[in-house]
Amino acid sequence: VQLVESGGGLVQPGGSLTLSCVASGLTFNRVYMTWNRQAPGKRQERVSSISPWSIVTYYADSVKGRFTISRDNANNTVYLQMNSLKSEDTALYYCATGEDGAGWRGRGTQVTVSS
Repeated sequence: VQLVESGGGLVQPGGSLTLSCVASGLTFNRVYMTWNRQAPGKRQERVSSISPWSIVTYYADSVKGRFTISRDNANNTVYLQMNSLKSEDTALYYCATGEDGAGWRGRGTQVTVSS
């Protein structure tokens, strides 16, 4: 299984980014996909999850109303649209399999929110 994230970068507070994660080596439309993040000195946080056919989604309270998770099963890709970014969103974001994000994971993409 391979998960490859992209789309991170440096953005000003209030800005937007869209992260992508392309999966291979698994039956993508049978697995939950999750975005987690890890900031220096902080515990890993489960940011958002999406069920195999996008029926169920989960968002951490810290990102509700600002982030949107989606997936394209035809292209084995999961997205995280991030709007109204705050400095506290700065972290390494990585996608993972499983509703709890504890399965296979990618290497991550860095998101830095700073003016």
